[in-house]
This record gives sequence, C-alpha cells and structure tokens, in this order.
Amino acid sequence: MAPQSPPNEAHAHIETREFDANRSLRSHISQNHDRSLLDDDVDFMGEVARGIIDRDRRRMKREVIRTISFLVAVLSCLCAGSITGFSLYGPRFLKDLHYTQYRVNAVSITAELAMYLPVPLFGYLCDRYSPPPLSLLAACLFGSGYILAAFTYRAGPPPDSTKGGDGYPFGIMILAFVGIGSGTSCMYLASVATCAKNFATAKYRGFMLAVPIAAFGLSGMWQSQVGAHLLYTRLPDGKKGPVDVYKYFLFLAGILIGVGVLGALALRIVDEDELIDHGVEQMERSGLLEHSDFFRPTPSRGQSTYGTMSGDHDQLHPHDSEASSPNDNASENTDDDDIENLTQSMLLSKQLTEPELASQKKSWLLNHATHSFLTDRTMYLLAAGFLLLAGPGEAYINNVGTIIPTLTPAHYYSHNPALDPPAGLPETHVSMIALTSTIARLFTGTLSDLFAPPSNPNAPPTNALHFSRLVLLLPSAVLLLLSFVLLAIPQLVPQNPSWFLLSSALLGLGYGASFSLVPIIISVVWGAENFATNWGVVAMMPAGGAAIWSVAYSVFYSKGADSDSSTGEGECRGYSCYGYWAIGCSLSVAVAIVLWSFAWRTWRRRRVVV
Repeated sequence: MAPQSPPNEAHAHIETREFDANRSLRSHISQNHDRSLLDDDVDFMGEVARGIIDRDRRRMKREVIRTISFLVAVLSCLCAGSITGFSLYGPRFLKDLHYTQYRVNAVSITAELAMYLPVPLFGYLCDRYSPPPLSLLAACLFGSGYILAAFTYRAGPPPDSTKGGDGYPFGIMILAFVGIGSGTSCMYLASVATCAKNFATAKYRGFMLAVPIAAFGLSGMWQSQVGAHLLYTRLPDGKKGPVDVYKYFLFLAGILIGVGVLGALALRIVDEDELIDHGVEQMERSGLLEHSDFFRPTPSRGQSTYGTMSGDHDQLHPHDSEASSPNDNASENTDDDDIENLTQSMLLSKQLTEPELASQKKSWLLNHATHSFLTDRTMYLLAAGFLLLAGPGEAYINNVGTIIPTLTPAHYYSHNPALDPPAGLPETHVSMIALTSTIARLFTGTLSDLFAPPSNPNAPPTNALHFSRLVLLLPSAVLLLLSFVLLAIPQLVPQNPSWFLLSSALLGLGYGASFSLVPIIISVVWGAENFATNWGVVAMMPAGGAAIWSVAYSVFYSKGADSDSSTGEGECRGYSCYGYWAIGCSLSVAVAIVLWSFAWRTWRRRRVVV
C-alpha cells in the first residue's frame, strides 16, 4: 500500500494546480511569450483561426507591397528614358545655339558616359541599401540637370560659338547632361532591380522584368510626342514650329522630380531575407560554403563558433586542432535544413541579433556573388558583345536627327519649304524606335518565360518545346545588324530616303530585344540576389561603344561638311556623312554576334541553363 502524503504536501500540490490562483500570472506570461495550444485556457480552434488570419493578412500585405512597387517601377521607367529623345532637340542645338556637330555629340556622349559609367556604383548601393535612396537621388539629379539645361538653352549661343553670343559657356550644358545621364541610371536601376528581386522566383519573371525595361523604351516616344505636339514654337506665319526646348526641359524636370520622390516612397523589396537564404542554399549545394569564412568554425572563448567576426587571429580550420573537431564537417555535411542550424549556432555563440545576422549573411553573399561574377570568363564575352552592339545602337539613336538632313537633296525645299523631309521627321523616328523597342522587349521577355528550358538540367525530359534565350538574342542582334547594312549600302537607304524608317524600325527591334534579354540572362545565370551590381557592370559597357561611334560619326560628318561648301553652317549632305560610319557599326555588331555565340557554347558545355 502506497504511503499517504502529509497533509501539507497534499495541500501544496493542490495549490500548484489551482487554475484561478495562477490566472493573473498566466495572463501576464501570455502577453510576453507564445502560448502553447495545449494550455488549459487556450481555445485551440480559435488560436488556429487567428494564426491563419494573421498569416493571410501578412501574405496579402506582402502582395500589395509587391504590386504597388511593380506599378511604381513601371511608372518610373516610363519617365526615366528621357535621354532617348535627344534627337528631338539635338538639331536645335546646331541652329539655335550654333554648336558644331562635335559639340552636339559631346553633349550626347557626356550623357551616355554619365548614364553608364556610374552604373556599377549605383548597382552596388542599390543591392546593399535598397532602391528608395537611389530613386530620391535620381529626382535630385534629374531636376538640377534639366533646369540647368533649360536656362542654358534660353541664354542663347555661348561666346565661343561659330557666330558668337552672350549665353552661358558650353561647359554648363555639359554639366547639366552629367546630371541627366546619372539620374537616368539611378531611376532605371532602382526600378528594374526592384522587379528583378520581387519576382526572382515567379514563373513569369522574364515578363515581369521585361515590362519596366519596355516602359523605359516607351518614355522617349511619349515625351517626344508631348514636345512636338504640345510644347512647340510658333512660326512667323502662325503655324506649328519645332519643339520649344526651354519649355520641354522644364516639363521633363517637373515630371522626373515627382516620379523620383514617388519611387523613394513606394519602391520596396519583399521577402529579401528569403532571397538571400535561397542564394546561400544554392552555394551550399555547389560546395562553395566549404571555403567560406562566414560558415567556418572559429574559436571564441573556448567554443567553436561560426562567423567572420572573431577577435582571435588564430582562426581554426577543420584540420588545425581537436578543438574544432565537433564542427569540422558542419558545413560539409549540411543538407537543406542545416542553414537554419548554422544560423542558430551563430546567434547563440556570438550573441548576434536577427537583424545583425541577416546583415552579415547578406554582405557575405553579395560579396561572394560579385567575386564569382567578375571571375567568370563568360561574363566578359557577354559584356564585350553588349559593348559592340549597344554602342552603335546608342550612337544611331543620338544622331538620327542629324542623319535625316543628310538624306535630303539640296533642291528638295526649293518649291515648297513646308514639306517634311523625305526621310521623315525626328520625332517620327524617335517614336518608331521607342515603339518597336517596346514590342521587342515585351515579346522576347514573354517568350523567354514560355519556352525557356527547365532550370534543373537533370529534370526528366518532356514533350514541351524549350529553347535557350540565346535563340532569341542572336536573331535580335542580326536585326540590328541589318539596320546598319541598309545605311551602309549606297543603293538602299541613300537612294531611297523613305526607307530610313525601316532602318529605325529594325534598330528598335534589335536594340530593345537585346536590352531585355541580356539582364534576364544575367539574373538567370548569376542569380537575382546581386542583380543590380551584376547588371550594372555589364550595362556600363555601352558607354565606351557609344562614345567611340558617336565620335566616329562626328568625324565623318564634319569631313563631309567641309567638302561640301554649298550647305553652309557646318551642315552635311550625302553618303559621305554617314556611310563609312554605318559600315564600321555593321562590323561591330557582327563581332558581337560571334562573341555571344562563344559564350553560349561555353554555357552549354558547363550545362548552365540560359
């Protein structure tokens, strides 16, 4: 027979199980700690329902933020490409400010360099500090640049112009377009990086990335139409004249300041921690974590810990001592759940908070991703091809307004000065390039989602049609090549100026598809975690090509003007103004196609899904 408990013990035992006596204590604890569903005072079904509601509410909030960020990103890109309308007012610099063709091209080259050269820096800042600060910086750069350009234009020709004047020095206009070019890259990168990261794991990530890129191409079209049809000057006879550059610049300044501020408030990256964890897991599967200082055991107060923030200089490696033996194979034998175990070990051993750990993990991953990207040979093939293709395309877009008069016969206006040039108006070509570029970006972005090969090369074969994104990229480059061939062959566009619109349409298709597919390929091959930095490095390349081919165009144009004294005012007409330049651009694009073919062959040999 079991012995009976003393009365005082039984009484104490009853008191510890008394519900009412502990109600206040349990209520206080429940306010500070998670309650177990097995507690006596917990409504099980109510707690489950509240958990589901909270989960759905958080999910809905994330999707709302993701959608708003996407719409604002598209709006930002729809305004950010204002520099693509340079041909609308570039000819006015020749006539109203008496700039030479060298100076007009110097302005466009400055904008190109300012737009492309700082892109790696802006991409680095965007990846590390999020897109909103970059969007706010874009508002400041755009506003100051266009306002300064407006008043410089209004002041008239500079003192050292061909006919003299009392306007601002030419360097002021150069400074203004430094701000415009830098603002373009800031706003573009902030918008595209937001979409690339928010939809990194989405089924139609190519389309979601192509939409803001396509909107960037559309910006030049609608802005040039506003300038040509709403912000125009009046001729002495009361008819509509060319664009009023002063009003046009102020219009662009106001629009872009507002959009930049909106982007600073609304552009947000959702679930970035999950994106970083996914990148870490990918590196874990590839074995890269075995050589990482971040996940390597290090001694700290007699314990083996994980991390890079150790104060000891005698960092232990798996083979250094017995002290590290319990954790020697921690990073080598991890499976999909071990990243969480490593995280918990770091939190306990180094007394790190969750935000501190997330910051360290993000820095480690981005630094390693940048190193991997910069040491990949195929990256240089891709970047070099982009330089050789996008450079001539940029030079074409910037100079299409001055190519049009070269295709106009000298006697064309003798009977009717009000006739439109046979090659078309500058705003028509700007709109044509923007429209075809937009169609190409959306079309190729959609096809890249629908027919891209599965990301896992070991996946079982299916009957679905799949093809590489290079199948879209290489034919797009051929279209751009044909655009320059039409100009280079004397029997085509030079003798049929109305065909010049066909040349602009082909250039828009090839140029737009390339600018859509290259960033998609970068996000697929090297991941979206470091997208802004990686894309920034490649996007910097066209600056050199644009500068080279813009200078080449100026040289041939000026030589043609000097040899034809009948035109006057430094203007040029005929094949010699652009023909040899078009031949050189054709060769440049052909070499780009060859380089991309080599990159594709290397990716196929490595079994990299592109």
